[in-house]
This record gives sequence, structure tokens and C-alpha cells, in this order.
Amino acid sequence: MTNPQAGRRFLLDEDLSPRVAEVARGLGVDVESVHELDRRGLSDREQLHLAAVEGRIFATRNRDDYIALTVEFYGTSEPHNGVLIVPRGLTNNRPERIAHTIKRWVDARATAPGAFDSYHLDFLSH
Repeated sequence: MTNPQAGRRFLLDEDLSPRVAEVARGLGVDVESVHELDRRGLSDREQLHLAAVEGRIFATRNRDDYIALTVEFYGTSEPHNGVLIVPRGLTNNRPERIAHTIKRWVDARATAPGAFDSYHLDFLSH
């Protein structure tokens, strides 16, 4: 039996509570936070590069910068495993809500392998 979440691994930006990662892992989603990895303060470029090298989709609230970086990475063929934009309406004071929304996002794509490949961007809806 294949794992429906294979390839759906995430790295959360420092603008998201590390509690989101804890809750999401409890839901069976492979999520790490830059807080947990002690990577706070790295540049956006470095964070996106590390996520790609680790085979993780980068989740962030920083929409504009990561859209620009995705276009740039595509243009230079730099590794990129995708970006998931978390809207500000999903607030950090409710990390469970963000985690459950990520889980629903993963589950919705479980039947569509390859639907979220390199250089893709998507937006969580709440």
C-alpha cells in the first residue's frame, strides 16, 4: 500500500508557530519548523533552498517574497519543492486550525500524485 502523503513533507517558516508542526505531526503529517531546527534568522532564499534540499514544501505567510523567489528559482533551475502560502486569516493563536487545514490540503492531493511538483505555489484556504 502506498503512503498517500508521500512527497507531502513540509518545513514551516519562522512566521508560523512551531506548535503548528507539533499538532500536524499528531495528525500524521510530516512537518518540521525552522524554530525546532534552530534555523531562525536565515534569509528567505536560504530557507527555501534548505526546504528543497530536504524534499519539503515550504509553508509561509510571506506571500510576496516567496512568489518572487519561486520565479527566480525556476529561472535559474535552482532546486524547489513547492511553496504553500498560509493566509493571515489562519492566525498563530490557533495553531490547531492551521495544522488541520494543512492536513486537509494534503488529503485533498493524496489521490493526485504529482499534482504539486517543483516550482508550484498554492494557497491554503480557511
